[in-house]
Formats: sequence, C-alpha cells, structure tokens
Amino acid sequence: MTNPSEPDRPRPANQGRRVAARNRAALIGAAREVFAEQGLNAPLSTVARRAGVGQGSLYRHFADRVALASAVLDENVRQIETAAAEPDATLTSVLGVVTWHITRSTAFVDLLRVRGGDEQGRELSARVRGVLAGCTPVGRGLSADELMLAIAMVSGAVAGPTLADRERLAFAAWGLLGVEVGPLRSVDLAED
Repeated sequence: MTNPSEPDRPRPANQGRRVAARNRAALIGAAREVFAEQGLNAPLSTVARRAGVGQGSLYRHFADRVALASAVLDENVRQIETAAAEPDATLTSVLGVVTWHITRSTAFVDLLRVRGGDEQGRELSARVRGVLAGCTPVGRGLSADELMLAIAMVSGAVAGPTLADRERLAFAAWGLLGVEVGPLRSVDLAED
C-alpha cells in the first residue's frame, strides 16, 4: 500500500546474492563481538544492528540463536585449521589463533566447556584436536588430548571486563602451564 502524501520514489535495487555473503560474514563477526561482551543470551537485535543489517536479514541467514552461535563456532574452527595449514605453522602460532578466539568468543569457550556433549560440539572439538595432533612436535610431552585440556583450563581462567584483562589472564594461564603461545591473531578465510 502506498501513502498518497509521499511522492513515488524508486526503491533501492535489491542486491540479493551479491551482498548475502557479506551480510552473513558481518553477522558472524558481530555475533562474536556481542556474545563476548554480553553473553550468548544477548539480544539478536543487537547483533543485527552491530552488523549493519536488519533483523530480517539475520533470520534469513540463521534460523535462531543456536544456528548463529554454531556459525561462529564453525568459523573459529576453520580459522584454526587455516592457521595450521600455513607453510610456517607451528604449535605456538596455532595456539596464538586458539587464544585469540578464547579471549574474543564466548561461543568458542562454550564449545570447550559445554558443547562437547552434543554432536556438533564433538565434531568441532575433534577438528580442533586433529589440528593440534598435526602440529604437536614429537617428544614435546603434550598430546592433542592434553592440549585440549590445557585450552579448556585456559578458557576457564579467561575472565574480565576488558579484552586486555582477558588477554593478560590467558598469557598468564599458558605460562603457568609452561606452554608458549605466539602472537594472538585471527585468520582471514577465503571466500567460499
């Protein structure tokens, strides 16, 4: 229905699929930030606003909160896998990526603490364990299972209102475990 008091204006062109991948990536990035700041029960409207899209766009990409958190988890694991596949990858550099996610992604921390009990959580945990097994130097003394336990322990220690607090605590926890961690960083993923 049109409003007769408003002149006819052309509607903006629907960019559809051209922006769909960009919107999805923006929603995942925003969800990571908002969930880290406010927890997994943060309003999804806040995620949509942070991503610069409408709530309708959020629901076109993700049916519900679980689907959105799952997408964040999958991206986290894909970044870890990508880091491990880099030509100069070491356990230290991969742990830098893991720790980046621990300090910035509530969803990733929940994967390590809680989600390991469901099918998707087990599958994602197995993928991280596989990455760790592939980059653990022989004779280092830590198996992939022990590293998974260490990651869970470090994630339990990471708390604080600011990113700087969480990073400081993560490095302190790794230090207490005698594990060296490279620079904290995310990994750019190739467009699918």
